[in-house]
Amino acid sequence: MRVVVDYDLCQSNAICMGILPEVFEVRDDGFMYVLDDHPSEQYREKLLECVRACPTAAISLAEE
Repeated sequence: MRVVVDYDLCQSNAICMGILPEVFEVRDDGFMYVLDDHPSEQYREKLLECVRACPTAAISLAEE
């Protein structure tokens, strides 16, 4: 699976980082970064939580 972020929608509010800091990080520059765009399957449930929790629907998962 691959993490997909629509940066035009992302508001860098750090909700995803709070749920899964191993994959998402909001840095001092105010932007959100994906640390691992092909995370391990062990993170699937947390990633789905991030997708649901994103207030702007900027995060999605693509199956590969």
